Amino acid sequence: MSAHIGVTGLAVMGANLARNLARNGYTVALHNRSAGKTDALIEAHGDEGEFVRTETLAELVESLERPRRVLIMVKAGAPVDAVIEQLTPLLDEGDIVIDAGNSFYEETRRREEALREKGLHFVGVGVSGGEEGALNGPSIMPGGSKESYQTLGPMLEKISAKYNGEPCCAWVGTDGAGHYVKMVHNGIEYADMQVIGEAYDLMRSLGGLEPVQQAEAFREWNTTDLASYLIEITAEVLEQEDEVTGNPLVDVIVDSAGQKGTGRWTAISGLEVGSPVTAIAESVFARSISSQRELRAETNEVFPSGLDEHTPEVPYQEEGTQQTFVEDVRKALYASKLVAYAQGLDMLVSAADEYGWDLDLKSIASLWRAGCIIRADLLDTIMKAFDAAPEDRPKNLLLAEEFTEAINECLPSWRRVVAAAATYGVPAPVFSSSLSYYDSLRRDRLPAALIQGQRDYFGAHTYQRVDKEGTFHTLWSGSRIEVDA
Repeated sequence: MSAHIGVTGLAVMGANLARNLARNGYTVALHNRSAGKTDALIEAHGDEGEFVRTETLAELVESLERPRRVLIMVKAGAPVDAVIEQLTPLLDEGDIVIDAGNSFYEETRRREEALREKGLHFVGVGVSGGEEGALNGPSIMPGGSKESYQTLGPMLEKISAKYNGEPCCAWVGTDGAGHYVKMVHNGIEYADMQVIGEAYDLMRSLGGLEPVQQAEAFREWNTTDLASYLIEITAEVLEQEDEVTGNPLVDVIVDSAGQKGTGRWTAISGLEVGSPVTAIAESVFARSISSQRELRAETNEVFPSGLDEHTPEVPYQEEGTQQTFVEDVRKALYASKLVAYAQGLDMLVSAADEYGWDLDLKSIASLWRAGCIIRADLLDTIMKAFDAAPEDRPKNLLLAEEFTEAINECLPSWRRVVAAAATYGVPAPVFSSSLSYYDSLRRDRLPAALIQGQRDYFGAHTYQRVDKEGTFHTLWSGSRIEVDA
């Protein structure tokens, strides 16, 4: 029997992708460092399709039709390199090696170049949707050569999530583009989750809404322009009662959020390509500070949280004002969510210039409409914004007509919520930084002019003028005259 594709690495994600492929009519060769996982998968799910059991990578390769397609699902980093090193001597020119893990895009670019020199295709594939998505249809973002996609693409499209019948899978771009787009997806996910958390905190701390009441609010919000997977599951989490204590489950979960690296990579790459992804960076920092529980406990003893004699009384818990405050929070959440998407897409444009990719923002938005974590109704509007001729596309998502109207409509509420958070000491780093991003974009003059003057003073870094061409320097320690630099 010749298998259509081989999967090596049968932890949950690898096993579920293998099952997804088999369910869709493909014969899948299975390999794992420990053959026990291979046997367990076949025993439990062998009736879902055609599987070929192998014990070594050589057996895996021998079982595949040509061009061979081998999907690697092992831990990112050195383990991927180790599998590639064992695998490549067994392959022939034109064979395809696929890394569907959360690998760093620079490592994908390095691997793609190295395997290309050997006549092999290396495809970094971003896969979003977690364990359930891997099994039932994830959002898939493949990179690598366009030639490899001709062979691999139909298979990936068939197992991907579908939105109104359209596959949430398309070739993204060369070398590391697939993993880069997945990284940015995760960065937006970090910001989206953080602003939802900030909305919850504000409504509870200032609005007095208990989790079960907020669950009702989030369900209602999921029928508005905020409709999304994350809003949907937030209602489920807030409604859940702890079986042991009878308290809301959210109250017994430790308030420390971890990260697997993709959010951090997004923030770092944003700095490297000169794209201000402030909402994403602040969401990463928010997780970092949440993990500093001992420091937070000590600081709380010195500077107790809550109101003090200098803080006015919270006015948002009476029936009328509470409803108004909740609606303000909803609008602030939507505006901040738009900023997170705008920053992520802007970063993709900057990265495309940096790495020579031809990234299609409309196509990328289409991949996120189903199967992935940030799927949301607003993605249809994002696609519409980037469907225009190149010269008519907005330079920033916030400049798309529908989103410009939405920001203008949300702005008063957004300012009131950020002001309330500052007044009453409730941290809202992404709400606040998103509003500052908006204000910075629309400001005709920024204080960077003073910064340039300072840099020229202490380091002769020079500056440019608004009224004539050229580069200039002031002789600060001497005559203080300006000279051409």
